[in-house]
Amino acid sequence: MRRPAQRHTVRWFAVASAAAAPVLLIGGWALAAALQPAGFDPLRDTISALAGHGAAHRWVMTVALLGVGACHCVTTLGLRPLATPARLMLAAGGVATVLVAAFPLPRTGSSGAHQLAATLAFACLAVWPALSRVPGGAPQPVPPALMRAGAVGLVILVALFCAALAAGVLVGLAERLAAGAQSLWPLTTVIALRRGAAVSGPR
Repeated sequence: MRRPAQRHTVRWFAVASAAAAPVLLIGGWALAAALQPAGFDPLRDTISALAGHGAAHRWVMTVALLGVGACHCVTTLGLRPLATPARLMLAAGGVATVLVAAFPLPRTGSSGAHQLAATLAFACLAVWPALSRVPGGAPQPVPPALMRAGAVGLVILVALFCAALAAGVLVGLAERLAAGAQSLWPLTTVIALRRGAAVSGPR
């Protein structure tokens, strides 16, 4: 018997949004960096600088960040097999990413609102995989070891970014590694969920 319309399957729109997020982020920072005047260094300068008030064509990175945040929120709606805390944390990361774009860096100095939004985004998008385990004795939709490994890896990358910020060395590179990995993990989760559903088959 085929399972009823399924809380146990990933919705099609979650596949599309999870795939779109890294394309928007990585494509956005690549295009925005190419539009900057000479002197911009992606190994040194941050993604936020590309959307800041001092950037040329800042709308490119702003639209990309808004799109990535929206994608995470849409993906959350389709990841019904995962535990609710993980989905809420991913959604919070998406909302915080939208706020990163909504509170851009000023031409000079820093912005407390921007820093808070960026901190929340990095934190939420690093820890959400660790919350994906479904409580009780039900079969897990994604191998818990995979999600724990993902969370550990993402946290390490964020920690390296924080260390780069403190040292003032290769900040742009460290941020891109952390943000890029965070944008890819929802897609990794979607693929794992769909593979698990294919293996279990209709019942």
